[in-house]
Amino acid sequence: MAVPYISGIGPLAPRYDGFILDLWGVIHDGVAPIPGAVDCLRSLIGAGKRIALLSNAPRRADDVVRRITQIGVPEDTYHHVMSSGEEVWQFLHRRDDPFYGMLGRRCLHICSERDLEIREGLDLEFLDSADAAQFILNTGPAGWDDTIDDYAPLLRRCLARRLPMVCANPDLVVMHGAKLALCAGALAQWYEEEGGHVRWHGKPYRSVYDTCLALLGLADRSRILAVGDSLRTDIPGAAAAGIDSLFVAGGIHAEEFGIEGATGKEPDRSRIEAALTVGGHHPVAVAPHFRW
Repeated sequence: MAVPYISGIGPLAPRYDGFILDLWGVIHDGVAPIPGAVDCLRSLIGAGKRIALLSNAPRRADDVVRRITQIGVPEDTYHHVMSSGEEVWQFLHRRDDPFYGMLGRRCLHICSERDLEIREGLDLEFLDSADAAQFILNTGPAGWDDTIDDYAPLLRRCLARRLPMVCANPDLVVMHGAKLALCAGALAQWYEEEGGHVRWHGKPYRSVYDTCLALLGLADRSRILAVGDSLRTDIPGAAAAGIDSLFVAGGIHAEEFGIEGATGKEPDRSRIEAALTVGGHHPVAVAPHFRW
């Protein structure tokens, strides 16, 4: 491969002082930590590295911390957490951005029960239909098995009323255990393609990376490595932010690259190289999983 293929992150660690790490597909699969990931975090901490976890979860950062702690990612294995949901909450709360300044207070919230905490502290009226809403807050489908067709009728009513949408998670799909589940980004992509106006937050947009750099307290971007499993968000987002990236091939692209499980057979490297070439991606290395 033109891009180096490595079995673990250990050989790269001395080149960097700070790490911005994706969560779903890199650290955990939504149910439990991915084998080797927590040990890798501890090795980075032991080497004196600064770690920020950057998630496209449509939830506040404190909520993300509680959830990953519950599934087995200890709080002493990283320093900071930032999420797309946290950024959305901050913009909705401050209203100092022109787009947010024009939004009304009546909100249609497309969500699951897992996402309700993002409502706390916002002066909004949450509605169940598009008829009286002034904008859409999209934090994702209600169920793990939901499809876009389940939401098309509601979204078409929103289009008819020209409601702007705030997307709190630009991911199209996410790993949930051994399956892929639809994310808010898939609904937002459909809405935008049908003519709707969407304000996106999270990776690959630069503002969340800038926040992570501020949290890490590291100004030299050449000493920062972003680690992610998405060729749509993680790798392009790092490039746009001017930082290096490591592509984890065993996340959401695992089936595409022939990877079977966290300790399964080796991937088809020719497929990985083709995907990187077609997408114009230039990570510093590719690894099957996030491990030392």
